[in-house]
Amino acid sequence: MLSFLGRRILIAIPTVLLISIFVFGLQKLLPGDPVLAMAGEERDPEVLAYLREKYHLNDPIPMQYLYWIGAAVQGDLGISLRTQQPVLDLIAEKLPVTLQLAVMALAIALLIGIPAGILSAYYKGGVIDWLANIVALSGLSVPNFWLGIMLILLVSVHLGWLPASGYRPFFEDPVRSLQTMIMPAFVLGTALAATLMRHTRSAMLGVLRSDYVRTARAKGLGETVILVKHALKNALIPIVTVTTLLFGELLAGAVLTEQIFTIPGFGKLVVDAVFNRDYAVVQGIVLCTGIGFIAMNILADAAYRVLNPRLRDQAD
Repeated sequence: MLSFLGRRILIAIPTVLLISIFVFGLQKLLPGDPVLAMAGEERDPEVLAYLREKYHLNDPIPMQYLYWIGAAVQGDLGISLRTQQPVLDLIAEKLPVTLQLAVMALAIALLIGIPAGILSAYYKGGVIDWLANIVALSGLSVPNFWLGIMLILLVSVHLGWLPASGYRPFFEDPVRSLQTMIMPAFVLGTALAATLMRHTRSAMLGVLRSDYVRTARAKGLGETVILVKHALKNALIPIVTVTTLLFGELLAGAVLTEQIFTIPGFGKLVVDAVFNRDYAVVQGIVLCTGIGFIAMNILADAAYRVLNPRLRDQAD
């Protein structure tokens, strides 16, 4: 397994380099001059010249990229123009918030989507299948921002059960942290549950028609054992693929939900950085998100080998 992971990491290195080139190149296409933002209102020519020299902005763009990627490899992603904090420190501060939201949303999606997909496949063409598909289509169709606003009006304003916004770190106050995160996690989780339900249903339908499932039934095994031990186990590979991709999307795409519920995570950080033309922060977030997606794909490949022993004997 270690040699397999080592090969996957080596293969991922060129992909990370391509992502870094893409991120740096897009930043150069954005309008505005970051030096003017750093210099303040007076914009003294000497200050502008000093800043351009300090950040190598007078050098050719390929040299600027080499300076940037060389510093990034050493853990230096630059300084935020808005807060004057190192970008890596900002990411380290905001990442746990978004990770908590993503883990809670994914847990909700798994608890809803996988059982619904199993039942929908087992009762194909029946009432349960029909209801599950309606719920899944509703989850995919309802916009997250609308559902978030409706939940705030109902649960927070009218019923007063949960706080409408804010955030408390989990290790500082676990109960309050869960109270503030459950609604945004539910908003994100319902959309993911719909996607998981559809993929689980498709995978289970294929497995339930297989010979070994018919053999298990012929042996007199109970339906629960057949569904969980035989069918679901063999249908997990596409489900794992979708789950890892959805988790990566959660880390990168919870922008609207974090804005609605005033959660100080990655989404709010990147929106503020774009509005303030804080290019170093935008670059750092996009680069870290790309690396996160690659890491999730490597974990998915490792999970395949655990779930399917036949893959362990095959050459990678």
